[in-house]
Amino acid sequence: MLWCLLLNGDFLRAVNADTAVLVAGGGINKDGSQAVTAKLYQPFAIAFTADDEMLFVEFTGGERLRRVARDGIVTTLGGTGHKGFSGDDGPALSATFNALHDLAIGNDGKIYLADTFNHCIRVFDPKNGTVSGFAGGTKGFSGDGGPARSAQFDQAYSIAFSSDHSTLYVVDLGNSRLRGIDMKSGIIKTVAGNGARGVPLDGKLAVNQPLVDPRAVTVASDGTLYLLERAGNALRIVKPDGTMHRVAGTGKAGSEGNGGPALNAAFNGPKYVSMSKDGSVLIVDTENHQIRRYVPHKQIVELVVGSGIQGAAGIGGDPLTLQLARPHGAFEHPQTGDLYIADSDNHRIVKIVRD
Repeated sequence: MLWCLLLNGDFLRAVNADTAVLVAGGGINKDGSQAVTAKLYQPFAIAFTADDEMLFVEFTGGERLRRVARDGIVTTLGGTGHKGFSGDDGPALSATFNALHDLAIGNDGKIYLADTFNHCIRVFDPKNGTVSGFAGGTKGFSGDGGPARSAQFDQAYSIAFSSDHSTLYVVDLGNSRLRGIDMKSGIIKTVAGNGARGVPLDGKLAVNQPLVDPRAVTVASDGTLYLLERAGNALRIVKPDGTMHRVAGTGKAGSEGNGGPALNAAFNGPKYVSMSKDGSVLIVDTENHQIRRYVPHKQIVELVVGSGIQGAAGIGGDPLTLQLARPHGAFEHPQTGDLYIADSDNHRIVKIVRD
């Protein structure tokens, strides 16, 4: 943010010098081309490897795990591009997926995939290019207290590791639960939600409370879980003591509240959440076509990206005037601080270059 003295000398005005640039999508080319000329299909979640390569998953029409290398070339790592449920323990390029929603990278470099409508978590091994089952695979609810591989999910939507990678958290949408998998023992348990649908009470144990419709999860360095609800239009936390609290969102659809108390802010079908390195929480406010931020120490919500108008204009300009179309992912680069956005219905990935 730059501060400029106006020529009339009357006041200072803040000028946002961040810039929105295209990094992938919007073209017609296939694998092996520069990402900015490639054709994408509804990109959703984004992550970066230790080698600084960008990974993303594609939802309906794509059904793939793809990579943008440091030289800007896009390739497919997993998925044929066709919907299905096949290929475990074989080459990932021959595997089929059904509505990939999210991904998370383990300490060992393996890539965990939320294969939503196959009701499972699968894992891609970049060392040998294979994909295998990790948790679930049959629609239902079972398995708590036992091996995650034998558990049942009903739409595994979002996944996130704890900061020490000891636990992989899974949003189990159809079961109205947030579940956790111990990465050492492989045991799964419920950490929020009792299976019923409803508005939870603040201050009560999360495992005893209903949830409206959990869609996304992220984890703070102190172990606090941030759980985003789409139809609930709210951001909730599960504290390390197991209690749940609403921290942002009124629960009703809207767009107001930027710069003010987070509990008075309104969202409209938010569908993704991720942590910034400063401890703030990025909220993908999908139906408002914006990226917003919850700042815990101030307890406020701020607008980060998006004019609020559905469209594709604004590349090369101020992020606050950028038009998005139902974004489903946002990820802050851990080194540069640049913000990457999965602009899903524009079939592109946009980067906000920090000043």
